[in-house]
Amino acid sequence: MPEGPEIRRAADALAKAVVGEPLTRAWFAFDALKRYEQPLRGRRIESITPHGKALLTRFDNGLTLYSHNQLYGVWRVAAPGREPATGRSLRVALETARKAILLYSATDIAMWPSEQVHEHPFLQRIGPDVLDPALDAATVAARLRDKRFARRRLGALLLDQAFVAGLGNYLRVEILWDAGLGPQRRPCDLDDTETAALAEAILDLPRRSYRTRGKRGAGHLQDTPFRFSAYERGGEECPRCLAPIEKSMVASRPFYACPRCQS
Repeated sequence: MPEGPEIRRAADALAKAVVGEPLTRAWFAFDALKRYEQPLRGRRIESITPHGKALLTRFDNGLTLYSHNQLYGVWRVAAPGREPATGRSLRVALETARKAILLYSATDIAMWPSEQVHEHPFLQRIGPDVLDPALDAATVAARLRDKRFARRRLGALLLDQAFVAGLGNYLRVEILWDAGLGPQRRPCDLDDTETAALAEAILDLPRRSYRTRGKRGAGHLQDTPFRFSAYERGGEECPRCLAPIEKSMVASRPFYACPRCQS
């Protein structure tokens, strides 16, 4: 499943294709959404934004389409009136005169009044979006100390969307390597310095991945292209201490860590 940076880049691409232009066609596969097809024609999409691993497509008539790709859903950008060759099932089509955005295979799709979409059960359950610019290290540190999370092992906690939304397996591996912490550690066992380092890593790694992963030749230090230090590097040298990175299973997912410098 894509993680927060990949979902936000997908949202950026969808928004670039259709935001601000009148819809020439709206089509939904599910009967519960069919009644919105006609009212959406001629309306404009105001924004397409992620929250964790969900996407919120906001229209200018006070409605917002909630969608979650789950394991198999995928959005595509296409020319209007043309569907890419695929074996997937089309669920949503939103077209303008210039571009169309198409959602395939997803089943978790619903239309909500924009002012109430935050009440969606999934959005109620998850924590703050890790890529939200308003989220700061002090807030993340406070969540680490919160009694709901403080006694959880970090290897499982960082996959829990109720803690912080948008983290997944490669990010938890890289965050813990960057903070020098093992997956068995718990927030309640960390000292203030370790807590601060972990909170900073939880924010820095996803944001750096969003800005630069897959890019080459970025010119500034803060935009250094994202590279894995531990993820999928089992048996290779740790960039920090040169010990071999070890692969294991943590919370039923592949995990990679340095046995020497992650304590």
